[in-house]
Amino acid sequence: MAKVNFTAGRVNGHSCPAGKPQSFIWDSGASGLGLRATAAGSLSYIFQGKLNGATVRVTIGSPKDWGIDAARDEARRLQRLVDSGKDPRAEAAEQRAAAEQRQLEARRQDVTVRAAWTEYLAANRSKWSERHYADHERLAQVGGEPWKRGTGQTVAGPLAALMPLKLSQLTADAIATWLDTEAQTRPTNAEQSYRKLRAFIRWCDDKPEYSGLIASNAYTSRAVRAAVPRTKAKDDCLQREQLPGWFAAVRQIGNPVISAYLQALLLTGARREEMAGLRWEDVDFQWRSLHVADKMETETGRIIPLTPYLASLLAALPRRNEWVFSSPSAADGKLAEPRIAHNKALATAGLPHVTIHGLRRSFGTLCEWVEMPSGISAQIMGHKPSALAEKHYRRRPLDLLRVWHDKIETWVLEQAGIPSSPVQLAGLKVITAA
Repeated sequence: MAKVNFTAGRVNGHSCPAGKPQSFIWDSGASGLGLRATAAGSLSYIFQGKLNGATVRVTIGSPKDWGIDAARDEARRLQRLVDSGKDPRAEAAEQRAAAEQRQLEARRQDVTVRAAWTEYLAANRSKWSERHYADHERLAQVGGEPWKRGTGQTVAGPLAALMPLKLSQLTADAIATWLDTEAQTRPTNAEQSYRKLRAFIRWCDDKPEYSGLIASNAYTSRAVRAAVPRTKAKDDCLQREQLPGWFAAVRQIGNPVISAYLQALLLTGARREEMAGLRWEDVDFQWRSLHVADKMETETGRIIPLTPYLASLLAALPRRNEWVFSSPSAADGKLAEPRIAHNKALATAGLPHVTIHGLRRSFGTLCEWVEMPSGISAQIMGHKPSALAEKHYRRRPLDLLRVWHDKIETWVLEQAGIPSSPVQLAGLKVITAA
């Protein structure tokens, strides 16, 4: 192929003849350097050489971006690669891959805790209960939002202080300092937040896009472990002698839905969200059973007995929507916040503070008074089986559970001074919303 000395005039004057897709001229000043003109009118420097008997062609760039001397230097560099047996195209691909990797790493380094936390919650939403998911949102909320009920604004969660940080800044020192600060005002929430943060960091380490960004000792260092608040396990529950006062106060609550809900928690030992999520289709008055969602049996839930007194409470509730414990003011139509009414009832009865979960704990404790087998109370409450035999062989039928469940309800009502005369469900009338 004929070669010419590239000059600015020759480069700018080169064009593709009519009827051809492209046209080349070759430089005499650098081996393999050419100038390609296309039918569309574009010009570009190229390099062409032979590697293992095959033609190799690489685009260098436009004359607008490359001067003649720079294009010659690049052609000579590419020729040296070919002479050494290397394919310039492979080198270019490696350079592109390296550049992309550098860009990816730069983006990785800029990822904030908030961004990864949002993805973490979305990835696990279908696996978690509503309450567990809401706890993660609450502990990381920024705060300053109006309350859904009443006046005032939400308070920033303990994890909010960590959210603006980059993942790479989530070091052991940062976490220890954060724990020291939060433990001064809300130790229980700080300890709970630490456990959730620990699970989040493990999740990040398993994700290729986040792996290695957080220091390996971020939550295991001695300083962090020393800063974690030591909170005592709650042991609040109702004692036998407190039952009369508790029932008297709770039955006087003006909202019958809340009153029935609190009594249902005490008489079944169900978790608060399990009972709050009870639908009318889950209640079988004929065969006296309740189908409740279960923390352990997430797909099938669990079926527990519907005891006579509880059945009378449920049958008297208004059927406003699909939820047994409905709330006209709630966005989803179901009861969300029974604590205020419960705390007022406790104050009225002169009783010490008992949490909503404490009612579940109370059921398990009171069952011992009637010598209920622990496996039966655990199955009613939805506790995880504690032994191999319980897990694989001891799945008691509903009739057997009902014998003991009726027994504990009768005993509780006797202690509370409530007549436990037989209830004829067939004679109960369903109250509809006005």
